Amino acid sequence: MSADYMLLNATVDPETHRAHVECLVRNESGETWRAAEGFAIGYQLYDAETGTLVVDGERWPTEQDVKPGEAAPVRLDFELPREDGRYQAFISPMREGVCWYHERDWRFLLAEIGVHNGTPRLERVRVARRTTLRRERALREVRRGFTTPFTTIWRNRGLIRVMVRRDILGRYRGSFGGAFWTLINPLLLMLTYFFVFGLVLRSRVEGDPSRTGFALYFLAGILPWLAVSEALGRAPSVILEHRNFVKKLVFAVETLPVNLVASGLVSELFAVLLFGIFLLLLRGGAPASVVWLPMLLIPQILLTLGLSWFLAALGVFVRDLGQVTGFLLTIWFFLTPICYPETSLATLPHSATLFLSMNPMTVLVRGYRAILLYNQAPAWGPLWKFWLLSAAVFVVGHAWFHKLERSFADIL
Repeated sequence: MSADYMLLNATVDPETHRAHVECLVRNESGETWRAAEGFAIGYQLYDAETGTLVVDGERWPTEQDVKPGEAAPVRLDFELPREDGRYQAFISPMREGVCWYHERDWRFLLAEIGVHNGTPRLERVRVARRTTLRRERALREVRRGFTTPFTTIWRNRGLIRVMVRRDILGRYRGSFGGAFWTLINPLLLMLTYFFVFGLVLRSRVEGDPSRTGFALYFLAGILPWLAVSEALGRAPSVILEHRNFVKKLVFAVETLPVNLVASGLVSELFAVLLFGIFLLLLRGGAPASVVWLPMLLIPQILLTLGLSWFLAALGVFVRDLGQVTGFLLTIWFFLTPICYPETSLATLPHSATLFLSMNPMTVLVRGYRAILLYNQAPAWGPLWKFWLLSAAVFVVGHAWFHKLERSFADIL
């Protein structure tokens, strides 16, 4: 059961803010449309972005009964909103007290109207179904899920740059070293690990029995962990720390986790530079394979951003999340072969080895070591899966944050 339409004329008058539609509506159902039984042609106006009903409009009964296969002329004249936005007018058969037939997936006439600076404009008129619109809306939401995070970051890049700079300088404000602690901290950390693993424990890695071998092996593995753990450890409390931005300002709140990720990358950048100096002193220079590093950095950023958005939003509702996250990061660190050789995993049961191999940080650690220590490109098989996982976490994490963001002001 359905209806069909032949559009005769459709116009929008910007002066009066009224739309005028003339069409023929053909009865393709198996029953006669009788005005005496409440049958009419009407319109409903929806917000195109949210699908919210804006106006439940007038009804125009047909001049005579319309039998199956017959067509009736319809002339509609209705007022349009004056607020800017995109609107959809559903022109559809209906029966008073029963239903609008477009809700039963009948074909209806869809007029798409845009209002910009208070001036309405008819964009398109077509025949559609509810299922078609739902499919189009789902595809649009998926497309936005991939594009909106990037456009938000790009649009607020100046704000992000200022806040990252303020965050880094604010950590050491009042100290004698000032911003130089950004360089001193990773240097002291690396020297400590070099002393412990290379000189005291005399740990060795297979294929490199030198005193410095395991220290470099460990440091290459901890480079990505520095940035990831710093951002994720601070993410659960970042919205709470900036609650005034949520409650009192018009502010792009989703940039706050981005600031954490960017700050972590700055720390990692200094650590990578220091590691390069160590390679220069101990091995005579950095390997040419370092050009592959962006292939690891990009998915690392996407994964960290997605998880940071997820934790930042959840942290508003679960105040203990910061303590739980710290514990989980410790477990994650020891489940990743950073402070021990991967060969030591061979003693574990096959199921445990398989589980540990699915750890995304393992892919990152292996990739960094392949690039910085062995002058090799990262293994392509695990890498493309890591890219796919990171992209999915990035999109889902932003969608989660966007969904919960509407409740932040009420909770805080």
